[in-house]
Parts: sequence; C-alpha cells; structure tokens
Amino acid sequence: MTVEVSVCICTFRRPALLDALLGVLAAQRQEDAAVEFVVVDNDPAGSARAVLDAWAQRLPLRRVHLPRPNIAAARNAAVAAARGMWIAFIDDDEQPDPGWLAALRRCQQVHAADAVFGPVVPRHVPGTPAWLVRGGFFDRPRHPTGTPIGTGEARTGNVLLRRADLQSVAAAAGREGPFDEAFGRTGAEDTVLFHALHARGARFVWCDEASVQEEVPAARANVGWLLRRSYRLGQTYVLSELVRRRGAARLARGAWLAMRALAQAGVALLLAIAWLPLSRIRAMRWLRALAAQAGKLSALSGHRYHEYGD
Repeated sequence: MTVEVSVCICTFRRPALLDALLGVLAAQRQEDAAVEFVVVDNDPAGSARAVLDAWAQRLPLRRVHLPRPNIAAARNAAVAAARGMWIAFIDDDEQPDPGWLAALRRCQQVHAADAVFGPVVPRHVPGTPAWLVRGGFFDRPRHPTGTPIGTGEARTGNVLLRRADLQSVAAAAGREGPFDEAFGRTGAEDTVLFHALHARGARFVWCDEASVQEEVPAARANVGWLLRRSYRLGQTYVLSELVRRRGAARLARGAWLAMRALAQAGVALLLAIAWLPLSRIRAMRWLRALAAQAGKLSALSGHRYHEYGD
C-alpha cells in the first residue's frame, strides 16, 4: 500500500510524553489509512528505545536514532526516513485532539494548500500560577479554517507538508535535507524553511479543527523561562532575516535591525517599569519585549543562545 502520510516526531529525553503521544495517535489511526509513523530519537543515550520497542509491535513505525543533538538534523532525518507523499510534524510534548490528521488532510484538499497549520493549545499543569494563565503567555493566535497565513505564524509543531516540496527546498539549497542544520541548536530552522517555501509560491492555510494540546510543565511556567524564550525568539528572528541576504543587503538589514531594536528596547524598559506597580501581567509583556530586543542585539553581536540539545 502506498503511504499517503508520514507522521513525524522528533524526541529528546521525553519518553513518557512520547509514549502518551503514540497512544493517542494509535487510538485515532484507522486501519485502512495509508499512514506511517516516523520517530527520531535525538538523545545520545537513546532514551526513547524502550518506548519505541513497545510501540513497534502495534504501529507501522519507522525509527531512527540520531545521537548528535541537533533539532534541524533530527527533522531532516525524519524527512529522509519518511515514505509518505505528505509529512505531518507533531512535537513529542503535544497530543492531537480527535480527528486531527483527518482535519489536516481534508483542509489541504478543500483549499489546495501546500502547507496546512493547526492550533497548538497550551495545557497547564496543576500549580501553574494563575496570573501566568490569565496573561495568555503561552497562547497563540487562531483563525477560521481556510485563512491564508504568512511565515510569521508558520511552525513545525502542528503542520502538514508535501514531502516533494521539502525535497525541492533541500535540492535548491544544495543540502541533503530541507532544514538548515546550522540552526540546529539555536532554533529558526523552521522559520528559514517556511521562508524558502513561501518564496517558491507555496500556499499556507490554517485549519482550526486540527488542534493539538501542548503540555506546559512547571519548568516553563515561570518568569525566567518566558524571558529566556523571548530572548531566543529575538535572536532567531534576526538570524532568519540575515541568512536570506548577502553582501550590502545583509549589512543594511543588520544595521536597520540594530537601530530598531535599540529604540524598541528603550520603550519596552520604560513601559515595564511604569506597569510594574500596576499590573504584573502588563509589566511582564513589556519585559518579554525587552528580552526579545536584547536577543536581537546579542545575535547581531555574534552571540548564540543554544536552547536545544542540552
């Protein structure tokens, strides 16, 4: 039987969450559906081995052990192992809602999309500070199904992509895989990919029914993690902007980004101080904006923050 969709999961030291995800995917799977599952274990110690051994007897599972931690290389390994015409990426800390994959496929067919993106809904663990939940710091925008979206909202956490398009991006860039492995520790490999797809005329569409739940553990539900994530996102924004330019255009873009980040950092600092005695939520929003600008400036100075693989 021809494989229509390869559901690809890259995992790093989360065997319990991976096991839960595979359980939900198995419950949703239709026996006659031409679907396979590809899991890339990016932990040098192979911490997913026992989970994958157990599920290999119950699912059409293709497994890869990639001992060098690098999220871009892991995604490339998943694409290389996949046999489906379409690839659905889902993260190892996510769980799809009922009908997830069917909704992605249906939306692609109805809207003739080259890539279909779905919502990632935060699932807060007990004990999460109420003000963090009220502030919506882990919430992401949602749209009516069929809404065209741009590269700013494109991500690999919940997406259906045509495998041939990924192979074309890799070939055009002279790489073995579509994701640039230079970004494998910092992030932004998906942003760079979606810019490349968009430049080739790919049509990105939203599917609001294809939602997944993402666990927000206590290790993330705190001020420090949120500020570090904003700092990293500021860095990866700059890196993804510069990698697409060369020579004078790159220098000019870098200078503009630096001037804008300095101005925005000053505004964010003043507003964070002003809101601190009045609203913790509003102050936090401006502190995150300040951290993002600091990340941009640090990236322009040559510093790289490695969020992945540690």
